[in-house]
Amino acid sequence: MTTTQLAPQESSADVKLDSLKRILSEMGGVVVAFSGGTDSTFLLKVAHDELGEKAIAVTATSSSLPREELEYAAELASQLAVRHLIIESDELESPGFVANSPDRCYHCKQLRFDALMKLAEEKGFSYVVDGTNFDDQGDHRPGMRAARELGVRSPLMEAGFTKANIRAISRELGLPTWNKPSNACLASRVPYGTPITRERMQQIEQAERLLHNLGFTQVRVRAHAEVARIEVEAENLPILLENRLPIVEELRRLGFSYVTIDLEGYRTGSMNETLVDGNHG
Repeated sequence: MTTTQLAPQESSADVKLDSLKRILSEMGGVVVAFSGGTDSTFLLKVAHDELGEKAIAVTATSSSLPREELEYAAELASQLAVRHLIIESDELESPGFVANSPDRCYHCKQLRFDALMKLAEEKGFSYVVDGTNFDDQGDHRPGMRAARELGVRSPLMEAGFTKANIRAISRELGLPTWNKPSNACLASRVPYGTPITRERMQQIEQAERLLHNLGFTQVRVRAHAEVARIEVEAENLPILLENRLPIVEELRRLGFSYVTIDLEGYRTGSMNETLVDGNHG
């Protein structure tokens, strides 16, 4: 009788969870790169359950992280009763990040992970881990290369967890992030080749905060020079149009000359659509 081995992504969620617990236990102590998103929150919860005080959360704050996301991460870590450290990480000191080439995330993650690795060494922790999952392999993510080069591990990917797996088990565990909309740093709203500035990221943060306050949970304001291209989920486009006048007024006050709606709706990494094979940095 022949036994067929399931690929990691095809294994049951219980098998993956057991594998994740084993991986973390074998590590002995971990610093979790914690953003407060669905993936890193799930990873932190399991790591803390398995390792107790030998698992801590660290959030790197910078101009590219919205203030409300930092506050949310701090509140989550408190709810989970996990030790939470916040470190400064100014990507604007990196010429590679500011230049905003397609490998921008590589320079950002290199800076952040290097700081996390140094902190882990100072605190006596064996590993830095991040929330990269199995699905992330299918997207343009140069930051993963920085993680590999610096020795950062991705236990969720190692255990074969997909985003759907993570959301399902997070819901079972009662984590408030089980259905949290995906997010990315503010620099991801700027077209490749356009230099990143602190002022531009502040402008985008304020624009998106306005839309969040109007009830839109999944939203992006892509900043194309003087044009703001708004992405919301397709079913929310009529609501966006109903509120177009106050939105236009506020975004013009923030410095945009033109305000547009992307009729295709929100999708992850829409700026990567301009990339062609061989131009991924």
